[in-house]
Amino acid sequence: MENDQINRREFMSVSAKVTALGVASRTTLLLPRPLQAGPTPVPPSDRVRFASIGTGVEGCTIMQAALQCPGTEIVAACDLYDGRLTAAREYAKKDIVTTKDYRAILDRKDVDAVLVATPDHWHARITEDACAAGKDVYCEKPMSHTVEQAFAMVDAMQSHQRIVQVGSQCRSSIVYAQAKEIFDSGALGQVTMVEASLDRNDASGAWLYPIPPDASEQTIDWNQFLGDAPKHPFDPVRFFRWRCFRDYGEGLPGDLFVHMLTGIHYVAGITAPPRRATSMGGIFRWTENREAPDLIWTLFEYPGFCLSMRCNLNNEAPEILRFCGTKGTMEIKNDVLTFVPQNTEPKPEGYSILGWPQKLRMEYLQQWQQQHPATLPGQYRLIESAETFEAPRNYDYQVDHMNNFMESVRTRRPSVEDAVFGKNTSIACLMANYAYFEKCLTVWNESARRIQPA
Repeated sequence: MENDQINRREFMSVSAKVTALGVASRTTLLLPRPLQAGPTPVPPSDRVRFASIGTGVEGCTIMQAALQCPGTEIVAACDLYDGRLTAAREYAKKDIVTTKDYRAILDRKDVDAVLVATPDHWHARITEDACAAGKDVYCEKPMSHTVEQAFAMVDAMQSHQRIVQVGSQCRSSIVYAQAKEIFDSGALGQVTMVEASLDRNDASGAWLYPIPPDASEQTIDWNQFLGDAPKHPFDPVRFFRWRCFRDYGEGLPGDLFVHMLTGIHYVAGITAPPRRATSMGGIFRWTENREAPDLIWTLFEYPGFCLSMRCNLNNEAPEILRFCGTKGTMEIKNDVLTFVPQNTEPKPEGYSILGWPQKLRMEYLQQWQQQHPATLPGQYRLIESAETFEAPRNYDYQVDHMNNFMESVRTRRPSVEDAVFGKNTSIACLMANYAYFEKCLTVWNESARRIQPA
């Protein structure tokens, strides 16, 4: 023990002479881009008239976001449940046209764009029909229900030269824009690992929504809801809790993974699906009337880094996205971004030389010190500072994202999150589910455009 203490003192004595570092930290409040430059209202000729196809929870949410954007007007809404059509008129605050047939929306000459907030298995059909009808499309995430649909939606966007924007709103967040700036600067060094998690702990988070008391075959167009999905007797549970069932949705990957994947693809400049994926999890708590797991943990492989992603409906925790690099760590926690540099200053080996004879130990330390002159007293070097970036209180990046869509419709500039971007994140979600349900390591075959076992 005595020799060990001496050895450590020798090491600490030399190390103290090697370098002296000062560490600073600062906090920056990020400022959103104004929705409209100047007080002049948008002229009538530049107004975007839109309709909402799907007016459930997310449909009404994005409708409200669209109405906060300058120069927008809602003219119609579509849903398959009578109660939601009433809700659409209430949120619109005027007596808009409502229908259960989305094709009637696409036939209207006063509709410039549609917001698609239906169950996932309807996204592709409505988006393709809307593009063919000359309408621009804001489509909720995940963009597609299958790989084939993802490519068909890209083709529809490109062949009809329409604006298509996918609704993963963090793509327009000022917090994620700052994260991309840090990533692109090289401050993180080589990023080899990314971690992401988004957890909930209540029935609503598990999609066990209450069923309206008037839900019936008289108030719901059940056959239209099924569409191309397998036939099934009327079941209001499937209609209102569709994310729990594979026929209509992608479960946790499609609901929550896609948000984090969007942020990662944007920040890291990813332009393709992951190479490989493997998943584990299960239905542990919310066991009634569901096929989708209430816990899923997926490991994705991208060129240059691995991504560990988790969603757990059995324990609430903040949404966290963490990029781990050789020079620093960047973490997004809700709307707060932190960057903490790693201390990569050279230092002498202290652990492994404990087994060396004292003479060799001292020679090594002295030689190391000669090769790395110590910082003189008072001459401290400041390493890169730790930084925190925060969005203003009540900042709503959903409005920013919708405003980006409306500006694309008005100006014809490309969308910030087009169908190509949405295809890549959708395929990642589908890979996670494929790996989970098939209990295998799965790969993306780009040439064959399919997901397959490794």
